[in-house]
Amino acid sequence: MIQRSGYLSESGTGLERIECFDRAWEVSGHGPKLKAIRKAAFALREQFASGPQVVAVRTLPVATLAYPTKYAFWSAPLLPFPYVIMKHQCLLVQFLQRGQLKNLLFNPTDDIASRETPFFKRMIEQVGEYVAFNVLQQKFETLESQLAEVGLKPADIDYVAFDHFHTQDLRNLLGTSDGRVSRFPNAVLLAPAREWDDWDDLHPMQKAWFVADGKRDVNTARVLLTDGDFALGDGVLLLRTPGHTSGNQTLFINTPSGVWGCSENGTCADNWSPLDSKIPGLARLCRQQDLDVVINANTPELGATQYTSMVLERTLVDRVEYAPAFVQMFASSEVQSSALAPGLKPTVAFKKLHFGQVTRPRRATAVRDTAVGAL
Repeated sequence: MIQRSGYLSESGTGLERIECFDRAWEVSGHGPKLKAIRKAAFALREQFASGPQVVAVRTLPVATLAYPTKYAFWSAPLLPFPYVIMKHQCLLVQFLQRGQLKNLLFNPTDDIASRETPFFKRMIEQVGEYVAFNVLQQKFETLESQLAEVGLKPADIDYVAFDHFHTQDLRNLLGTSDGRVSRFPNAVLLAPAREWDDWDDLHPMQKAWFVADGKRDVNTARVLLTDGDFALGDGVLLLRTPGHTSGNQTLFINTPSGVWGCSENGTCADNWSPLDSKIPGLARLCRQQDLDVVINANTPELGATQYTSMVLERTLVDRVEYAPAFVQMFASSEVQSSALAPGLKPTVAFKKLHFGQVTRPRRATAVRDTAVGAL
């Protein structure tokens, strides 16, 4: 972890550094690096899968969006539909950290503010606001409302993290110096330092996907800049998976149905198991080019590194019990079956993750109320 003035100190954060991938990522050459990463992932998987599990997981839908097919499946499909529909979702993960219950939100995207992403802003202008917000987009309850349904308040969230910072605007999440209030006032943002710094001076190949002012004047007092791989607690890992962006990271959770991963390196289960995909053209492309995975390719400048990261993910997670050719990688923005792109539905669609019973925290006010009522 990296300490800078004005940012949260790593002391007392509860994270545990994992070093098993450090040497593998430093290996020279993409081929040797791929082999080293796969070997390290095998070793970590055995340890992680046999360890403790998370307390609970819930899927909180954020928004649906139209997304170019050529990016979602690397231009492989043989069908003529230019867009697929994806559902972007946040994960609530409850876990124990040294015996203390913790709550993590992974990808709590501000879907209204994210409309300022240059790529999507241009798309909205092209199709018109009515189509963009009434045809292509499905509306869901706010994250605050969905948390309330399971007995949690915004102040109960201990950590927030994103698989990457594409389309993100953090000003409402963290609060700002000009008076914006933080949505989750007690949460620590786990932010990969390299991508955090890249955001300050974007390369032309990055600009279309970042909200340029998305972290301007934010309160950094609860931002923890990270560098590397971490265990957050029992059954929860946050591992670097660079390529899609410089600081891309993947959440791994150990559950009653095995190890799951969550990222946007792929757009559905087919990206991690393309040779068994029923999407027209996907398996054929991979057989022709000897590919084991297909990247989500809207940022292709680090494609070989992203491919290696997807192999790490595929190696670490479990197989799908009812479809063992596929692995338990839950795309944070998952392609949905849609009339706008018939035939482009995932071979295996997870739709949501749901494990355990969400534990409601004991609050001081509730204790006092109970005590008064007993008098």
